[in-house]
Amino acid sequence: MAKQETPTKLSPELFEHLQGEQLVLLGTVDAESNAPSVNAISWVKSLSEEKIRFTVTNNSRIVTNIQANPHVVMTVVGLETVYSINGKANILENAMADVPLKLAKIEVDIEHVFESMFWGAKIVQEPVYEKTYNEKKAKELDEQVYAALMK
Repeated sequence: MAKQETPTKLSPELFEHLQGEQLVLLGTVDAESNAPSVNAISWVKSLSEEKIRFTVTNNSRIVTNIQANPHVVMTVVGLETVYSINGKANILENAMADVPLKLAKIEVDIEHVFESMFWGAKIVQEPVYEKTYNEKKAKELDEQVYAALMK
């Protein structure tokens, strides 16, 4: 049996999935210890089938880790499976304009997309989270952040 090629871009379905608000696990290499580091992030959007953008506070360890080693993996749970998206991250802006928080704009050039769900199972319920601060302010902030992120 011929070996299957590993996809190097998002499928149309995964691209669409990453247009909504999703919980994504971001794996980086710790700048000090060189150990794996995983963080949950939510301000994530697919820019194209080859690029994903996300934002975190600019004083986050994530920024320091990416500056030291740009290789990242983004884990997405959805579409009945688990995806591991490997790529190289680039900090486009240290502090995005038109946003009240100091957020870094980061873009990932996708290198590989792996379906990493264990064999013989599927996801039957995607992760759901609830924001615990003022709903109106959260919506306003999300709109500002996503607008700045996609500029």
